[in-house]
Parts: sequence; structure tokens; C-alpha cells
Amino acid sequence: MRRPPAPFLPLLAPLLALAVLLCAVPAAHAADNGEWSVEPTASGLGRRPYFYLSADPGTTLTDSVTVTNKTAAPLAFVLYAADAYNTERDGGFAVRTRQERQRGVGAWAKPDRTRLTVPARSAVTVPYTLTVPEDAEPGDHPGALVALDERVAAGPGGDVAVGIRRAVGARVHLRVNGPSVPALSVEDVRYTTDAPLVPGTGDSSALISYTLHNRGNVTLSPKVALRAEGLFGRTLLARDLTGVPGELLPRQRIRLTANWAGAPQLDWGEVTLTASARDARGSGAASFLAVPWTAAAVLAAAGAGTVVWIRRRRRLVGGADASAVPAQGGAVA
Repeated sequence: MRRPPAPFLPLLAPLLALAVLLCAVPAAHAADNGEWSVEPTASGLGRRPYFYLSADPGTTLTDSVTVTNKTAAPLAFVLYAADAYNTERDGGFAVRTRQERQRGVGAWAKPDRTRLTVPARSAVTVPYTLTVPEDAEPGDHPGALVALDERVAAGPGGDVAVGIRRAVGARVHLRVNGPSVPALSVEDVRYTTDAPLVPGTGDSSALISYTLHNRGNVTLSPKVALRAEGLFGRTLLARDLTGVPGELLPRQRIRLTANWAGAPQLDWGEVTLTASARDARGSGAASFLAVPWTAAAVLAAAGAGTVVWIRRRRRLVGGADASAVPAQGGAVA
């Protein structure tokens, strides 16, 4: 592999994040990109899709991870533990890069080997220990054990100077024993409308954006309901939203949007979003005023013109009446 020129080396670091995104996988399969897989070492009755661990603060756990090479050539990896988070783009499950600061599983789990070479069409098993600190917060601490390919793949256009490194990770679902506190809120609800300038001449729509915030210490699977009411409390819309992530990790915030096709072009009301999961519930709302501003501006201009015309008319009529009154005083023949 060509080594990229020194001036381009800083470009590699930002692209490492592309390699550590972990997509949801079926429950019975390992994390796999077609060339290599990472999964908990099989034991007992068979394979485990993820690491499901439970421990008290101050406890040390031991387990092992298996990295399988499915290609016809040896592959070299960096093996490390990482914390998980929800992506801002769509709330997907992702993990920190090796260079980022780790505070949970990424700091507590230590593989026996951090570098390994897996022969062609073979597997290597690596033990690891996970030590939960005495002061660890109770609740869920999601993460992953990640096998990062040592190779730098060519970036867009085949340019090695702007490359990416791929990674596959086996999820770690760690529950630290103690009080579970589910808490969920809907924050910063905003309503943006897109309506025709003249009412009735085209379709209208609205974009409703909001922040979903897991304020508790356990992973939640939220559902969000949207309700819109117009003038006098009329129900304009009521539906469950799609596109809500299936897993919202503890302390995570994600920004989501919902489209409302056929939003009112002339109304005054409020949209309310209600999120619920387990024993947690939260809601947020935003008022809206749907007014065809062009028509309103025309009416306002017409109204202003009418007022001006009436005032001028009154002045003219007043002046005419004054001139018709006979002069007082003077001799009478």
C-alpha cells in the first residue's frame, strides 16, 4: 500500500469515524461486513449475538471475543473497547473511535491483546477483562469490542491520500446493578410551514422538528405520537411517527423531524409530540399560525388604502360644509 504524502495525513483522522458505525444486525448473527466478523466466543448452548453482562460496582468480569477472517489472505487488526452513542443523523447505534476519550465500557474493558493477525479463513479468540469501578453509575453502559482493520482503503476516486479504515464491533450491553431510572423528554419543538402564496393554488406541508432526550440511566425504545389541533380545538392530525430509533441510549439526545403533508394554509393551533417508553413519558409542543402572507399583505394594503381614502373623504366633505355657511355680521339692506 502506498503511504499517503505527509500533507494529506491529517485528512485520514476525520474519516476514521466512518468505519466504526455499527448497524443493527439480526439477533442470531455476529457483527459481520462480509470479510471479517466479531462476536462473543461461543459457549454452552451456542452462539451469542451480543455480550449481555450484569455486574455490581467494583466487580471484575472475564469473557472472550472471537475475530473471524473470511478472506483468502491474512488480516491484521487493532482490537479495542469503545463506548457507544446515538448518531445525530438518524439516532443509529455507533461507537467512539480509538482516539476519542472513553468513559464507560471503552475504559473498563481490556483485551489481552490489542493487535492480532488472523490467518486466512481462520478465527482467533482473545480473552478480555471488564472491571467496573466502585463509583460506576447504576444502569446501562452500552459499548462494543471493535476489530479495526490495519489497512487504509482508498477513498473517493481511488485516492489513497484520503482513505478510510474499516471496523466491525460486537456490541456490549452492560448493566451495572442499582436503581433504574427511566426518564424521557421532548425538547425544542419547532414548526416550519411551506404553503403556496395564494391559498388553494397548491399543496402545503409542514416540517416539525424536535429533540428526543433520554434523561435516565437505562436504554429506551421510544415511540412518538404527533397530534395537531386547530382553532377551537379541532383535531387536524393524530398519528404515530416513524423513523424513531429503536434504541435511545442513556443520556443521549437526538434531533428528529416529521413531515405533515396537507398542513393547514389558514389556521391557528398547536402541535404536540408525546414520547413514551417503559415507565417514561414526556411531551413538547409548539404553536403555529398558518396565514397566506401574500393574501394577508394584499388585504392589509387594501385596508390601509381604504382608511386613507375615508380620511381624505372626510376632510373634503368637512371643507365643503364650511364653505357653505353664510358669513356672520355686516349690514342688512
